[in-house]
Amino acid sequence: MTITLDNLDFLASSAGLQWLEQVRHEDLSDSQTLRVLNLLRRDLSPQHAGAVLEMARLRLKAVAKFGSAAERMWFTRDALEQASDPQVRHYRAKDGAGLQVVDACCGIGADSLALAAAGAAVLGLDNDPVRVRIAQMNAAALDLSATFQLADVRDGLPKADLVFYDPARRDANGRRIHHVEHYQPPLALVKDWHTDQSHARIVVKLSPGVDLQQLESYAGAVEFISVQGDLKEAILRLGGLEAGDMQATLLTPEGVHVFQREGAPPAVPLSEPRRWLLEPDASVLRAGLVGDLALELGGTLLDETIAYITTDTRRETVWARAWPVLDWMPFHVKRLRAYLREQGVGRVTVKKRGSAVTPEALIPKLKLHGDESRVLVLTRCRGNPVALVCGEMVY
Repeated sequence: MTITLDNLDFLASSAGLQWLEQVRHEDLSDSQTLRVLNLLRRDLSPQHAGAVLEMARLRLKAVAKFGSAAERMWFTRDALEQASDPQVRHYRAKDGAGLQVVDACCGIGADSLALAAAGAAVLGLDNDPVRVRIAQMNAAALDLSATFQLADVRDGLPKADLVFYDPARRDANGRRIHHVEHYQPPLALVKDWHTDQSHARIVVKLSPGVDLQQLESYAGAVEFISVQGDLKEAILRLGGLEAGDMQATLLTPEGVHVFQREGAPPAVPLSEPRRWLLEPDASVLRAGLVGDLALELGGTLLDETIAYITTDTRRETVWARAWPVLDWMPFHVKRLRAYLREQGVGRVTVKKRGSAVTPEALIPKLKLHGDESRVLVLTRCRGNPVALVCGEMVY
């Protein structure tokens, strides 16, 4: 169901609000679609009935990103999917405190309103009239001050201290767009904005899987952000940081953690597995800072191309998960099976990095029986396949 301006007018009316409140208490699962629509169509047109059901479902889905505020906000399905993670939204919003900010391609206003809540004077621009209307409605629903206008950002931007740019990373059919110059609009727009002295800083939201080679001509700093170990997005910053800087940012309930390289990339030695195996946070991996983290933790790498760190002692850090290494061996199914049987291992969890062997293929071949459990890590050491037998992960 597509949300239109006519639908929004109805949904925001007293009658529409009453229906949304009534439907909120219904079972809105897919299996109940026909029943709920039949209920609504007793008094509403098919179009308005569909709009009520769609908005009610979107509000339920939006709780994960907007909490209890979702029940009074407005959405479209694709705009909700594009909305930033709430912790990332609020982290980034601090950059705009006290500044004049333009939110280019503002969508339904999620980032604009986070910026406004942080004390920024925000102007949100988008070329979709439905999204602009929804952004205005969301500002009113949350009692936040922000201005939203219908505009094509390809025609230029007004003066601002900070520009936040969030281009669409999916096409009209919902398929992911993998090249930054195919974003809608393309990333190249920021080059024109950056040369305009009226824009001091530009922050661009990118896919966390962005190909860094596509950013080489932008002379900006790149930040990868994860939330409690889950990689959420990449940020390109023009102005304010040294060009070429790479930063890993980890958001946890305890606060914001930042990891950056100081100086030239370090030369980290390789070694056989030691007593502990560490898996760096995904933000460290994407920022190319695994060697830097290994050096900080007094660790070594198993292989130049594998993002595992190994240490003699457990080093507590927010930047990596750790497993005690009980034993290790060159990977061979028969040898591994014999070893696990000897140890009475009946259950294994298989992790892999740099190995073509899948857990689904390996576990049946091990023919395990016993009361013990282990974590098997299939990886490479100095280019050779190995199996590490580990205890449970230690936080």
